[in-house]
Amino acid sequence: MLQELLTAVVAAGGVGALYAATAARVVKQYERGVVFRLGRLAGDVRAPGFTMVVPFVDRLHKVNMQIVTLPVPAQEGITRDNVTVRVDAVVYFRVIDAAHALVRVEDYRFAVSQMAQTSLRSIIGKSDLDDLLSDREKLNQGLELMIDSPAVGWGVQIDRVEIKDVSLPDTMKRSMARQAEADRERRARIINADAELQASRKLAEAAQQMSEQPAALQLRLLQTIVAVAAEKNSTLVLPFPVELLRFLERAAQERPAEH
Repeated sequence: MLQELLTAVVAAGGVGALYAATAARVVKQYERGVVFRLGRLAGDVRAPGFTMVVPFVDRLHKVNMQIVTLPVPAQEGITRDNVTVRVDAVVYFRVIDAAHALVRVEDYRFAVSQMAQTSLRSIIGKSDLDDLLSDREKLNQGLELMIDSPAVGWGVQIDRVEIKDVSLPDTMKRSMARQAEADRERRARIINADAELQASRKLAEAAQQMSEQPAALQLRLLQTIVAVAAEKNSTLVLPFPVELLRFLERAAQERPAEH
């Protein structure tokens, strides 16, 4: 009798251990557990840690709650100003409702990827080329809103969307390079012309100032000679004053008149 009782206790203990081993589950810190009992959602979402399910009746699905980095394949489109471009992006999102992510959408990763590609093509068609190249922050915000609106119903939250690269045709790159070169040349000519204008004004002021003081012209001539002589070369340039030529010319005209 005692032996039969001991055997029953051991058998019951073995069955209990087998049941516990079959029913025991562990949910990691970055996961949430969703239990389906005979195909229906059962209870609340299981928190991280140790949990139990009914063997052969319950099925536990673990949902990753970490931020997911999803690259969006390059999409080709025509901008509003009729330029063909290829744009790729990256989407950062995370699951905020594990039950909705499993029940309301078949594959939330695939759904977010397709929505991102569709929204990216729509953004390309609504934007100018200059906006794609220089105003990406505004386009990122618009793209985030377009993806986040349907994703909220799937239990997914879009944290950020970034446009990575904009590829242009080679002909457009050459045209933009020529345009940039022409613009730089235009600015250089304007700066040079402005410098000439300022220099001419200063020279006119200096000439007017020297005309009032004839000795200033002689001092300027001496300064020029000193500057040329300081170069230690064998050639000395000596400017001839125009006033001296005029004096000689007047003297030559007065001499025949005296005869």
